[in-house]
Amino acid sequence: MRFASLGSGSEGNGLVVEAGATRVLMDCGFGLADCVSRLARLGLQPADLAGIVVTHEHGDHIGGVGRLARRHRLPVWLTAGTLAMAQDFDGVAVQVIDSHAAFVVDGLEIQPYPVPHDAREPVQYVFGDGDRRLGVLTDTGCSTPHIETMLAGVDALVLECNHDAAMLENGPYPAGLKRRVGGRFGHLENSQSAALLDRLKHEKLQCVMAAHVSRKNNTSELARRALAQVLDCADDEVRVACQSTGFDWIRI
Repeated sequence: MRFASLGSGSEGNGLVVEAGATRVLMDCGFGLADCVSRLARLGLQPADLAGIVVTHEHGDHIGGVGRLARRHRLPVWLTAGTLAMAQDFDGVAVQVIDSHAAFVVDGLEIQPYPVPHDAREPVQYVFGDGDRRLGVLTDTGCSTPHIETMLAGVDALVLECNHDAAMLENGPYPAGLKRRVGGRFGHLENSQSAALLDRLKHEKLQCVMAAHVSRKNNTSELARRALAQVLDCADDEVRVACQSTGFDWIRI
């Protein structure tokens, strides 16, 4: 099992998860040509995908899903709430999922789970191939006991480190947006992510990737430092998904 990022941040997100011959794209916040180019960087083309799973309706996650799915006849899995808010989905083969019920796409088991975020029915996902499990958690304002139950024991974790509290407070965002980003239905702050990682870390956790790092309210260095302290490693040993190139294939 392996995974790679097309890009991560407020300007667009996409994560490819592969188990055997099955590849699923989680979210697509990029234009069609941009997405195809980012897939090619990973040695893929849209025809290699079995479908797309969507976390929520914000443009940086769903903005490119409709065109990609329609052009390449890819099925899309998403919650009823996300579908109700989605645009540009005419002609798309949609499969509505239960936010608490696992489903299988060929050889890949996908477990959605609900998260507190300012969207209609947002979810994140745990992916498994029967041997290894990848947990993904971005776009959540706080952790919950259920989130931590779902992510317990994963072999790899893609974890949001969206903002630094001081940078957000002193940054360019208007007051209302600052409250939204930093609120319980916003995004995880570095120290929140570190505290969550401290509760989730275990001996078999092979990889932690910091993701959805804000360009205006955080730095890769601050995100690395926060997680490195928990992992007891050097800052430069913590990997960060960037907006422009995401990250290359990681095998677990």
